[in-house]
Amino acid sequence: MLDQRLFANIDWTLCFLVLLISGVGLIALSSATVGSPGKEDYLIQQVYRIVAGVGVIILTQFIHYRHWARFGFLMHLLVIVLLVLVLLYGTGGPGSPVQRWLKVGPFFFQPSEFSKFTLVLALSHHFRDFEQPKGNWLWMIWPLALMAVPVVLIIKQPDLGTAMLLLIVFIPIIFLMGIRLKTIFIMGLLSLASLPVVWMFVLKSYQKGRILTFLNPERDPLGSGYHIIQSKIAIGSGGVFGKGFGEGTQGQLNFLPAHHTDFIFAVFSEEWGFVGAMLVLLLFLILTMWSLAEVLKAKNRVSAILITGIVAIIITHVLINIGMTTGLMPVVGVPLPFFSYGGSSMLSMMFGIGLLLNIRMRRFEKK
Repeated sequence: MLDQRLFANIDWTLCFLVLLISGVGLIALSSATVGSPGKEDYLIQQVYRIVAGVGVIILTQFIHYRHWARFGFLMHLLVIVLLVLVLLYGTGGPGSPVQRWLKVGPFFFQPSEFSKFTLVLALSHHFRDFEQPKGNWLWMIWPLALMAVPVVLIIKQPDLGTAMLLLIVFIPIIFLMGIRLKTIFIMGLLSLASLPVVWMFVLKSYQKGRILTFLNPERDPLGSGYHIIQSKIAIGSGGVFGKGFGEGTQGQLNFLPAHHTDFIFAVFSEEWGFVGAMLVLLLFLILTMWSLAEVLKAKNRVSAILITGIVAIIITHVLINIGMTTGLMPVVGVPLPFFSYGGSSMLSMMFGIGLLLNIRMRRFEKK
C-alpha cells in the first residue's frame, strides 16, 4: 500500500502546467491538420497519447524513484538493444522515410526518445555514492560509455538531433558531480579537434547541407533551405497578435513542411502572433523554473541528478526546436515537448514528468 503522505505532496502546479501546455499544443495541432488530407485523425490520436501519458505519470508513482534509478542501467541496456534492432529492422515513421522507428503491430515506436531518460536514470544510480577521486579523470570512463554507445547508434540511424541531445544532457550532470575545470578544458579541446573528423566521416551529406543552410538559407531556397525560409515567413507574418485560428497561410496551404511535428511552433506563432509565442515560452519557462527549484530541496544525490537531467532534457528540446524554427539553429528534427505530434516523444516526456512528481511526492522522507 502507498503511504498516505504521498497524496498530500502531489505537485498540482506541475500537473497543471504540463496539461496546459499539452492543451495549447492541441489547439495548434487542430489548426495545423485541418483540411490536410490523411491528417484528420492526428488530433484524436494526440488526445489519446496525452491520456496515455497521464496514465504513464500515474503508474510511475507506484515505484519509488530510487528503484527507478536502480533499474536504470537495465532500462538503458534495453534501449541500446532496441537501437541496434532499429539499425537492423527499423522503418520510417509516419510521414518520415528515415529509419528511426520499430513497428509493433499498428504502432510505431522510437527508442531514441527514451534513451535520454534511461541515460539520466543510469547515471543517477551510478553516481549515488560517488566521491570524485583526486588527480585523475578516469572516473568519467563508465559515464562516458553509457552516453557514447547510444549516441553512436543514434547517429547511425541517422538522427543527429537526438544524439546531440544526449551529449547536452550529459554535461550538466557531470557539472553536478564537480568536474574540474582542467578536465573541462581538455574535453573542450578534444571536441574541437574532432570537428574536422566528424565533418568528413560522420555527418551525412544532407546533415552537412543543413549546417550550411543554417549559415545561409538562401543558398538553396527550394531545397535544404526551404524549411527555414518558410518557417521564418510564418513566424514573421504573424505580427503581434497573429492572423487568427485557422487563418495561417503557411500552415493551411502546406507551404511549411512538417507543420504538425517539428515546425508546429511556427504554425502557432503565425496564427497567434508574438503574444501567443511569448505565452508558450512563458509556460515552458515557468515549468522549467518550478521543476529546477526542486534541486535545492533534493534530499539525496539520486533525486538531484534526476531533476537536473530531466529539466535539461526539457530545456534543450525547447531551445533547439524554437531555435531551428526561427533560424537560430540548424534543422535537426527535435520535437517541441508536449506540443508536437508524436507518440514516443509524448510518452517519454510524460515519464520524465512522472519522475519529477515522484520525487516531489516523497519530499517528506528524511533522505
